[in-house]
Amino acid sequence: MVESTLPVHSPFQAWMLAIRPKTLPAGAVPVVLGSALAAADGRFQLLLALVALVCALGIQVATNFINEIYDFRKGADTAERLGPTRTVAAGIISEKTMIQVSVTLVSFVFLLGLYLVYTAGWPILLVGLFSLLFAWAYTGGPYPIAYSGLGDIFVFVFFGLVAVGGTYYVQSLDLVFPVLLAAVAPGAFSVNILLVNNIRDIDTDRKVGKMTLPARIGPEYARRLYVALTVVAYLVPLLLWMEGYSLFGLLSWLSLPLAFRMKSELYRSEGRELNNVLAGTGKLMTIYGLLLSAGILIQY
Repeated sequence: MVESTLPVHSPFQAWMLAIRPKTLPAGAVPVVLGSALAAADGRFQLLLALVALVCALGIQVATNFINEIYDFRKGADTAERLGPTRTVAAGIISEKTMIQVSVTLVSFVFLLGLYLVYTAGWPILLVGLFSLLFAWAYTGGPYPIAYSGLGDIFVFVFFGLVAVGGTYYVQSLDLVFPVLLAAVAPGAFSVNILLVNNIRDIDTDRKVGKMTLPARIGPEYARRLYVALTVVAYLVPLLLWMEGYSLFGLLSWLSLPLAFRMKSELYRSEGRELNNVLAGTGKLMTIYGLLLSAGILIQY
């Protein structure tokens, strides 16, 4: 996301660039929402929710680190890049160091996740293993997902359905349809974050054969998809109410002015200007997710 394109002067700044803090709502919001749904159903367990949150953020950061390694190897991060500085490509963090840190982080997440497996059983083991595999396969391996145009589908599944559903399951040992319905919203916003990133990079991505969805369908249709997914996300609270959850979930609609602003900026921005839309979409996802979660918790 949009951290900074200024020179880096300290290890802390370097690792902040690599972590990409403004992408973290994609990992955190689904866990918060899944926990709110569990609480509304009388099944909330604080320790399990916290462990799920740490694991989700760990996988998100690991994905960002691995992305740096493989995009550097494939030549996708060049001087022509319009987004924030990528630390490995810029020589700020060595590839060897990034690999070592990535392996350490993935190992930590796996070991911590075993507590969730102990509590909730083998389904969570499968979820964890597939999530870690996705973190690598997104840009790694012989057929990287991000280079095929399928990245948006996988992001929707893992940062929506899997993250929300998995969080609810570890606390309740159950999974019901409304939970998957709720998961559509963070899934849609996560895809929108990716869409803006890839609309910005269409030209440079095409040069290295990174055929993301926007690189395949073009910027106009990618922008239309962003708007469509936003509309879908704002229908979710209404559908949740129809499924028996609190009408106060509609508090999430208080974020609509920001959503309209992001849509307008998306259509009038090009190149580096889209970095602001990318950051704004992450902010929108956070505000929407917190309001929806709070609304679900309000009983009447």
